[in-house]
Amino acid sequence: MDEIDLKIISLLSEDGRRSLADIGGTVGLSTSAINERIRRLAGTGAIRRFTVEVDPDAIGLRTLAFIWVALRDDADEAAFRAFAAAHPAILECHHVTGAWSYLVKVRVGGTAEIEGFLNELKAHRFLGRSETVIALSSAVAGPFIPKEPR
Repeated sequence: MDEIDLKIISLLSEDGRRSLADIGGTVGLSTSAINERIRRLAGTGAIRRFTVEVDPDAIGLRTLAFIWVALRDDADEAAFRAFAAAHPAILECHHVTGAWSYLVKVRVGGTAEIEGFLNELKAHRFLGRSETVIALSSAVAGPFIPKEPR
């Protein structure tokens, strides 16, 4: 990985549909050289995937929440992780230190869906206790890439 690879990644991150010729012109390489570098970056896992960033408000997912989750003592943690990986509302799920088991970031239509999500956790016997924080706005936000509905 050199500075040109990092620049290519940066350019693709800004606009994944940018042409190879445009990227080549910016970094001073031919289209075929850019194509080969992108293929190598994808092959090594430096580029994980090519995707589309979506405006969550435009598709009705206006509520962003962070939910601190403490698993029940008898919860199946592997099953919880599989549930989190598959759930369409969960954008991120982090195993954390301290008083909580996980910090879960969800994007939903409104508070009723947050309540429904918490009820799902209860129904699967994962949830010991939780605390939910709803974002009023985001000064800095990462890209939103929705999961396929289940």
